Amino acid sequence: MEPDFSKYRLEGDNSMYRLPSGIVAPVVTRAGFESGNTADSGGAVRVSGVSIQHTPAQKLWYGKVSNEPGYRSVTHHHGEAETGGYVLSGRARIYFGEKFEDYIDMSEGDWVFVPPFMPHVECNLDRNKPLVWMTCRTPENIVVNLPDVPDAELRDWLNR
Repeated sequence: MEPDFSKYRLEGDNSMYRLPSGIVAPVVTRAGFESGNTADSGGAVRVSGVSIQHTPAQKLWYGKVSNEPGYRSVTHHHGEAETGGYVLSGRARIYFGEKFEDYIDMSEGDWVFVPPFMPHVECNLDRNKPLVWMTCRTPENIVVNLPDVPDAELRDWLNR
């Protein structure tokens, strides 16, 4: 039975990704060619491997986020985007809740889901090693920075 290529549809003009047969092939972003043209939350280095900036993706942002030792983001949320994260290396903490009094800690191999519009602070717990996350959002990398909270108001942050 012949495959039904009509099922493989993408929104928008994706002609640059079409093969001579007319179908859109998988698009590879080679190491070192990720896009750095992405929103940030005060110091987190984000690069996208799959995004609207350099692939035909219209409903997905997938990238790598690196946080320097001891780093913490500014307070932010990701708008309507559902966010999934995976700790590739390092130790992470996410503050959330009323006045950011709640937090969860994660280490290499842990996965996290952050709901849409949830204000939070992302932290690298280690003062000596970087933290690297793999992150996926729908529909794209939305970052809405909010008024920041002082370090002293983040429970257990200063004495980590």
